[in-house]
Amino acid sequence: MVQELSVEDLKARLDAGEQPLVIDVREGWELDISKVPFAEHVPMAQVPNRVGEFDADTPIIVMCRSGGRSLQVARFLESHGIRSVSNLTGGILAWGERIDPSLRPY
Repeated sequence: MVQELSVEDLKARLDAGEQPLVIDVREGWELDISKVPFAEHVPMAQVPNRVGEFDADTPIIVMCRSGGRSLQVARFLESHGIRSVSNLTGGILAWGERIDPSLRPY
């Protein structure tokens, strides 16, 4: 079962010096509007072709705009052997609302 991770928990992990693999599955045009520097961009449609690039033992946090697409991707990754995958609850919208209000909502 995919774990949910709050933006506050992710911020705390980053502040503690952790460097989790955060995958942003939004489209490029969405990143042009609002993005975070710590996430790797892998558009949702590319994930099936790139699943082999991810280490099954490395914790992965998946994010999107609000949490729906990222949950689908997290479930897909889990079904393909990724042992520790989390969905960022609320996505970039929650990050902007509760962590970094300089991010432009869309």
